[in-house]
Amino acid sequence: MKQLIILIFAFMMTIDADAQNYNELSEEEKQVILKKGTEMPFTGEYENTTDDGTYICRQCNAPLYKSTDKFRSQCGWPSFDDEIEGAVEQYPDADGRRTEIVCANCKGHLGHVFTGEGYTDKDTRHCVNSISLKLIKKGEELPPMISNSTLEIAYLASGCFWGTEYHLQKLDGVKSTKVGYTGGHTEYPSYKEVCTGATGHAEAVKVVFDPSKVSYEEVLRLYFETHDPTQVDGQGPDIGTQYRSEIFYTSEAQKATAEKLIALLEGKGYDVATKVTPAAPFYEGEDYHQDYYDNKGTTPYCHIYKAKF
Repeated sequence: MKQLIILIFAFMMTIDADAQNYNELSEEEKQVILKKGTEMPFTGEYENTTDDGTYICRQCNAPLYKSTDKFRSQCGWPSFDDEIEGAVEQYPDADGRRTEIVCANCKGHLGHVFTGEGYTDKDTRHCVNSISLKLIKKGEELPPMISNSTLEIAYLASGCFWGTEYHLQKLDGVKSTKVGYTGGHTEYPSYKEVCTGATGHAEAVKVVFDPSKVSYEEVLRLYFETHDPTQVDGQGPDIGTQYRSEIFYTSEAQKATAEKLIALLEGKGYDVATKVTPAAPFYEGEDYHQDYYDNKGTTPYCHIYKAKF
């Protein structure tokens, strides 16, 4: 089950909200839609709404539910016993007990689905956060759905994430970068916690890029040429598992590209220590870590470009 959840998460990472031109979300909306939080019961805008219309995804405008399928369950959140066909996807929840529901278009978190409760003849309850929805009342025009972007994401670790980001964010075709933590077992770790090595996370960079302008292979080539991929659990003077060299792939194509380049480097005599593993939850680092060298006006001390291919 754990491996299944990891693979599902990796798939969902390829359609990350940062790689889209979706509707702008408030911090509260991000907490639920992107970070899979839950709004407080009996506080949502649509818990008791009875207006006719269509409920759409707050993030991408995809139609999700009809008001005719909404019912009162007294559970504290809006409840529906059916969805618009093909609009909602279900995944095993990380707790192993519940089933999560997400928007099929943008993968934004909606809530959970339950069966066997007997509320309606359909015996199904979609328990949805109001904050994930927007009601378009009958007679109002539905806004156009925002389709998936063609942008791609890479998750890369190569020592201190300040230096990794410095080089990768300057590559033509890269749209955005974020430094953070991934590959560990603690949810929402802090920098101090990661530095202990006890959380299992690596300092990493999320790179959002346009594959029509720069390929994943080109991103990886720069990644390998701006750190020492032969050093184990460290980079230069920075020692520890959090400074390891690791590629977190989001697709089999990314995995194959990483393995191809590692083979090329090994053929040139490099004893490559870089790990290649499935993408795991990525937690953004604190604000003062973002764009560190650009904000400071200096350059990396242990990430120096060196041609290797």
